[in-house]
Amino acid sequence: MAPKVRYQAETLRDLLLEQSIATIDELKAALGTDTDLTVLRKLKEMGYHTSYSHRGKYYTLSEIARFDELGLWSFNTAWFSKHGTLIKTVEVLVETSDSGYYASELECILQVSVKDALRKLYEQEILSREKINNRYLYLSADPYRREKQLTCRGDEEGDSEDVFPDELKAAVVIFFSLLDERKRRLYAGLESLKWGHGGDRRIALLLGLDEKTVAKGRQELLSEDLDYAGVRRPGGGRRPLKKGLRK
Repeated sequence: MAPKVRYQAETLRDLLLEQSIATIDELKAALGTDTDLTVLRKLKEMGYHTSYSHRGKYYTLSEIARFDELGLWSFNTAWFSKHGTLIKTVEVLVETSDSGYYASELECILQVSVKDALRKLYEQEILSREKINNRYLYLSADPYRREKQLTCRGDEEGDSEDVFPDELKAAVVIFFSLLDERKRRLYAGLESLKWGHGGDRRIALLLGLDEKTVAKGRQELLSEDLDYAGVRRPGGGRRPLKKGLRK
């Protein structure tokens, strides 16, 4: 009788520590098995997360993911949530938001389409929605919480209606979406500094961020204690050409 094969979870850990994320096929190859269940069983022993982007294609370990204030973490183009699936993440973000979310705001934050998730949550009466200026604002299903979110949204939009022209909104949001997580926080902090009093709230509303994230970026800039790794230091790059002597 052939001896029973014993698969080592540490093999998967070594691979993931090396490359941060991996597909199920990469994990099976590393473990030496053709069975998805065997890989998932070993991942469960260590604690893992599945990406909510790319149809759950990527896996990482809990010890690797560094979730932000909203419970999100990305590596390259793969996005993960401490809340689990995309639909659960959307539910939590809307429920915990001070003023609800439009679909476009959530997509800016999550970097994936959320329309199907919002539709399902609304149809299942897990979330509610209100039509404002021909757009649906998604809110808590709890009547008391919903009214508070609507009031807060009304105050915010009243403050910012004339502050952000449509063209400026589009340009800022597009530029913001091109940045990585850290640069987004710092950029939001910079824009908040430009506005002065009330800037954190205005920029959080525009970019679909938690107000605390904007405040953190602003504080990092003011502290001047930034990590310049990967940024060219003064004196780097091509040296200036000296003017030649005229013959």
